[in-house]
Amino acid sequence: MTDASGGAIVLRPGEGRSIDLGNFAMLVKASGDQTGGAFSLIEAAEPPGFGPPLHIHHDAAETFYVLEGEYLIFLEDRELVCPAGSFAFIPAGMTHGYRVGQKASRRLHLYTPAAMVGYFEDLGDALLADKLDGNALAAIATRYSMEVIGPVPEIYA
Repeated sequence: MTDASGGAIVLRPGEGRSIDLGNFAMLVKASGDQTGGAFSLIEAAEPPGFGPPLHIHHDAAETFYVLEGEYLIFLEDRELVCPAGSFAFIPAGMTHGYRVGQKASRRLHLYTPAAMVGYFEDLGDALLADKLDGNALAAIATRYSMEVIGPVPEIYA
């Protein structure tokens, strides 16, 4: 990381604070601590077929920008195929989820205001300690103003 002075942050390709999530890692490009709470930015390189359960962020909007590969993004009752170069804005309070396509894919997550870095850190800790089950996931989600609605329906997978 390069400190560009005055609170500016400059990261080169591959730089950022890593969060280990078992079969893949996320790179924190900017956290709320670094942006005065304005936003958080995370880069994720995810394996084929990966995706979280359907969920709602009650405290922040989430934006996706697909860098490589393809994602299926689920917004309420819609399914959208999003290849590299796709952008999606998901307002706070909207039920959503996603699945990685048939090959490993990479994207940026932007949360406004800043959110979710702590969620991914706690999720990684629970995975590494082999203590993640449905109850643990719900408790972690609740701590970060996220509500788990359920799995992505099989018809989407």
